[in-house]
Amino acid sequence: MMRTVICGAGAIGVSIAYFLARRGAAVTVIESSGVGNAASGKSGGFLARDWCDGSPLAALARRSFALHAELAETFADQWGYRRVATYGGLAGYPGLRGGGYELGWLSDRVVVGQALGTADDTAQLDPARFTRAMMRAAAALGAELRPGRVTGLLRDGERVAGVVTENGTVEAEAAVIAMGPWSVLAARWLRLPPVFGLKGHSLLFDTGTAVPAEAVFVEYREPTGAVQSPELFPRPDGTTYVCGLSSQEPLPLDPARVAADAGTIARLERICAALSPVLAGAPILARQACYRPVTQDGLPLIGPVRGAPGAYVATGHSVWGMLNAPATGEAMAELILDGAARTVDLAPFDPARLPPLDPARLTGV
Repeated sequence: MMRTVICGAGAIGVSIAYFLARRGAAVTVIESSGVGNAASGKSGGFLARDWCDGSPLAALARRSFALHAELAETFADQWGYRRVATYGGLAGYPGLRGGGYELGWLSDRVVVGQALGTADDTAQLDPARFTRAMMRAAAALGAELRPGRVTGLLRDGERVAGVVTENGTVEAEAAVIAMGPWSVLAARWLRLPPVFGLKGHSLLFDTGTAVPAEAVFVEYREPTGAVQSPELFPRPDGTTYVCGLSSQEPLPLDPARVAADAGTIARLERICAALSPVLAGAPILARQACYRPVTQDGLPLIGPVRGAPGAYVATGHSVWGMLNAPATGEAMAELILDGAARTVDLAPFDPARLPPLDPARLTGV
């Protein structure tokens, strides 16, 4: 039985665990701060079938969009999956006039002029619930979740033979680095390209039944003249998630220490109040921040690590991590167990396409 250890229990890591366990592999998932506690639990959960068309992500996104629907049916929709209509609008610009679409929960100052997606090609889910449910599904197939922080690798010559954690060692024939932006720490042990963390802020409102299944992307000009791109995602549980302000701040070593900036959150609250009277009057359930993993060329790292047989990486999915998690998990399971991915061509995401990070640059992380 093939033994695999996965470092990280975000959406990518647990999806790999599920698809490996479904094929009978022995899987151990190592997680330091809790399942889905970073970006996988604080993202928007928006899914689009064809928004990546024309890019190397197209096949991955289309396969993953289909898998999301299949998984929601298989597990009786444990994570608020539903198809949505998606719109684009403008607000805050002088001289704006009414658009072609009237969304009653938005301010009349928001001009909605585009239909960006329909229930055929856009959907949503609750990312925290999805990630935790996928870990439970993997566990039901025999996968093990172990708390702890990965501190190094076991080696058998050049080959990776498992990982070292603060709580002991885990032997395995394959080791997968899937720690989001914290995957950069593995450059101490492997020749990995850099992974950066882009900090994003979000709010979660208690909107009850006031907001229908309408996702909205807005280009908003603040009174100062700054232009922001808030994204509004109502969920079937009566909450509405809004994000849209990003910043470049140092990545803390401990994921549990990620904190929202009070000034940025206040600014996002003002934007929400300007966009929707419903949001202006709704209780705020969460003020939060997370770091999305990004790479130098904007494409994820998915595949074997050069010079380290038995080592793999799956990270750097940026804003499309939740969308592309299932297809990444499926393809990684094929790569590890069969030697090659069949469902999706992983060549565009080969980690070897980018130069490795100099470990000396990690002194401040």
